[in-house]
Amino acid sequence: MELSSKTAREIWYEVKANPHRARFGFGQKAALINIDFQNAYTRVDEFHSAYETDPGQINYVNALARGFRALNWPVVWTYVAYLPSGEDAGVWGTRTNTPDSLQNIKVGSRRAEFDSRAEIDRHQDIIYNKRMASAFFETPLQSLLTWHKVDTLVVTGGSTSGCVRATVIDSLSRGYRTIVPEQCVADKHESPHFANLADMMLKYADVLDIAEVLAWLEGKVR
Repeated sequence: MELSSKTAREIWYEVKANPHRARFGFGQKAALINIDFQNAYTRVDEFHSAYETDPGQINYVNALARGFRALNWPVVWTYVAYLPSGEDAGVWGTRTNTPDSLQNIKVGSRRAEFDSRAEIDRHQDIIYNKRMASAFFETPLQSLLTWHKVDTLVVTGGSTSGCVRATVIDSLSRGYRTIVPEQCVADKHESPHFANLADMMLKYADVLDIAEVLAWLEGKVR
């Protein structure tokens, strides 16, 4: 193991600045996967479990969603919510039992509701209630992507080190080119956020500036 006194942020900046970093690149058709833009994780003014990294995150995601809809490409929103008993959280919900605990995000609760700032088209967009970290786990996502003949996923949301990373790994494992717009993902703490950005860039995804992803979309719309 290589030892270093650098912070996770410093390592990420070095990885990002490498001009020789090979890319997976964009494919021909993409889906936008927006992970858990719900009050429990976005409303820092209400819930201790919430977090914010880039204050423009939701605005950027809304811009992406508009671009995807203009192309008739899939826009997917996931959220986490559990039964009153919490038993569908499985072992994931057994370590703690506080108001902030995962299994206490109940179906129909304020914590489970999507953030009102997220522009969700409930006629066209796809919404999945996921119970584990990856957006692929026991949801119809794979079938949706196959039907739409998608070869690229753009993944946003939170947390960078949790559900985003799990979805990104599953995405690459299923053969999708995977794009993570840096300003569109967030985490509770700085170190896991930047450490996982670096790790995803090195192994599983292209972590790109939001401007580059939007420019790619705009080129497709023309």
